[in-house]
Amino acid sequence: MKRFENKVAVVTGAGSGIGYEIANQLVKEGASVIINDLDDNILNNAVQNISTFGNCTSIAGDAGNVKFIYEMIDFTVKKFGKIDMIVANAGITLFGSFLDFTEESFQKVMNLNLQGSFFLTQAFAKQIQKQQGGGQVLLMSSNIGYQAYPNLSAYAVTKAGIKMMARNLVAELSPLGIRINAIAPGATLTERTALEEENYDQVWGRITPLNQIGTPDDIAKTALFLLSDDSRHITGQTILVDGGWEATGILPKA
Repeated sequence: MKRFENKVAVVTGAGSGIGYEIANQLVKEGASVIINDLDDNILNNAVQNISTFGNCTSIAGDAGNVKFIYEMIDFTVKKFGKIDMIVANAGITLFGSFLDFTEESFQKVMNLNLQGSFFLTQAFAKQIQKQQGGGQVLLMSSNIGYQAYPNLSAYAVTKAGIKMMARNLVAELSPLGIRINAIAPGATLTERTALEEENYDQVWGRITPLNQIGTPDDIAKTALFLLSDDSRHITGQTILVDGGWEATGILPKA
């Protein structure tokens, strides 16, 4: 029997990159998965690819919008009759000097990264309460939530906040049988990061203690462990998956 047979999951920000790979591996392990992203075209391609391995469907929308978040949970329950786990992967990285950072940019980062994660967890917990059964929450932090990095102050605040969210909600979610954990990826080669910096893998590989950057597969394998019964006694934790970068904190231009 596959690890996630008869389980239902929602993965946000799953049209590409880390979210896509988490959803892909969940489906391969037997789960029925709803994937979310903003772009219908990206989602359609993702569903087409993932569906070759099992049951995957999509819902497009803003994962930072509270009304949409509740609609997404309702959509999932109507389609599959229940929900067992969520992966709050959707997020945005906005670079900018602290002294010049605008209110608009600040709110955009906070709304998707923090508000989205908080209220997706809330909507999920309310549904689990109705189902009278346990569940799993996986949040996406970052090694930038541990280590200072120039021009990412707002982003760093959200990722440190997500780490604390996972820790704090143990008190309120454990009585519902819900485990909550987070992953803090380091430099990971995705479609987005490849466009952010020329030779991204080489630049970051040189300053990562393990001499290589991460892949979506590295993050997805950690995600499946935290969502599975293999980690049944782990909750409130944030797992760094960064090849040791946070331990040294060497910047690309240092």
